Amino acid sequence: MTKITPVLMAGGSGTRLWPVSRKSFPKQFAALTGDETLFQASARRLSGPDFAAPVVMTNSDFRFIVAEQLEQAGITPGRIVIEPAGRNTAPAILAAALMVAADDPEGLVLVAPSDHVIPDAKAFAAAVAQGAQAAAEGRIVTFGITPDRPETGYGYLELAGSGDGPQPLARFVEKPDADRAAQMLAEGNYLWNAGIFLFSARAMIDAFRAHAPAYLEPVGQAVDQAQTDLGFLRLAKAPWAAVEDQSIDYAVMEKADNLTVVRFSGRWSDLGGWDAVWREALEHQPSDHGVVTDDNSTAIDCEDVLLRSDSSDLKVVGIGLRDVMVVATSDAVLVADRGRAQDVRLAVSALKAKRAKQAEAFPRDHRPWGWFETLALADRFQVKRIVVKPGAALSLQSHVHRSEHWIVVSGTARVTVDDSVTLVTENQSIYVPLGAVHRMENPGKVPMVLIEVQTGSYLGEDDIIRYEDVYSRSSAD
Repeated sequence: MTKITPVLMAGGSGTRLWPVSRKSFPKQFAALTGDETLFQASARRLSGPDFAAPVVMTNSDFRFIVAEQLEQAGITPGRIVIEPAGRNTAPAILAAALMVAADDPEGLVLVAPSDHVIPDAKAFAAAVAQGAQAAAEGRIVTFGITPDRPETGYGYLELAGSGDGPQPLARFVEKPDADRAAQMLAEGNYLWNAGIFLFSARAMIDAFRAHAPAYLEPVGQAVDQAQTDLGFLRLAKAPWAAVEDQSIDYAVMEKADNLTVVRFSGRWSDLGGWDAVWREALEHQPSDHGVVTDDNSTAIDCEDVLLRSDSSDLKVVGIGLRDVMVVATSDAVLVADRGRAQDVRLAVSALKAKRAKQAEAFPRDHRPWGWFETLALADRFQVKRIVVKPGAALSLQSHVHRSEHWIVVSGTARVTVDDSVTLVTENQSIYVPLGAVHRMENPGKVPMVLIEVQTGSYLGEDDIIRYEDVYSRSSAD
């Protein structure tokens, strides 16, 4: 059998794991349960002799993060596909199926979220192998997780058969209330819906033709008119704009009659809230009192708590707490009852209503050349720390409202200011006058770190005129 093409879904806004996960840097790109990010762990799980190079479906904002994290994990992607706008999972999955079908209509495709935790990769690979034959025969295979508690945060799959092998699906079940969840757990023929699908490209295209034909033309045009951009594949914007925003479950799966379910009894979590992170951590860090802490947190006489700080400069101490979650970053702190984990999204909505930047943006802003963070901001001045990756370069640009002073604290910078090019080394500085055309590059083999002091009447990131950019950006992104 030919290799299975994994398709990793890497979009999303990440509101339920705020403040660590935000719109500008959602949870799949964060290291929530170990040294690797969820995205890297997912890509590694779907690699090996049975899998082709992965296809990643993402958006323009995350394209360089995806490429960088795959490179760090030592995984070469087949394609990194950029969706012009978020349209949920249905059109993204159809686009992936059309791309695979162009090479092999019978090619098998495994679609998986990139933010789930499945510690036993071998057991998961065995479950995929179980479903491969059914998929090759034209079935659409979905994977159900054996429940270990009456969970109200997941949708369910009702099995039409029994036994350990692939089973026909009776129906999808929406998220239940607590009583119904307990009843389904007792009945034993319900599984959690993991949102993972295995199918042949032809079978998925046929399913759309039968149940959601309106997608075929615009998605097909978006794929046919896609353009390569710096190694990424950009789907065409105009036809994609006509695509309806809908999940694959609603568009196809709940209408299809050729669905098969493979049961997976290993550990799994979609990390859909901080309570899920707490449960996952207890698997690695057993505690008689249900206390989960990190290196920056301390619990004193606490029970069933999660204490976490992602900043080494911000220590969290809990005393006498019960059923509480405390999650801190350098610019925000969440304190919540553990039973209200699904309501964390309300905090994001409340902060957005107040126009607080913490609702969606991080202090650390990731760019294709590296990252920067604001250290101080006041009227008419701003201080940033900027880290530029080896060999990377910022765009050739100028500013209308601000001047800049750069002090290199580590590495070497090659700085262009109008017609002058200067090497600026550690402990040296250079001034960039208002209106000067300038560029910063790192010609070295180690990251270059500098402190930037901006002064002027306006300090926004959109105060930029870009003349040349190796990353093909047209705005201050």
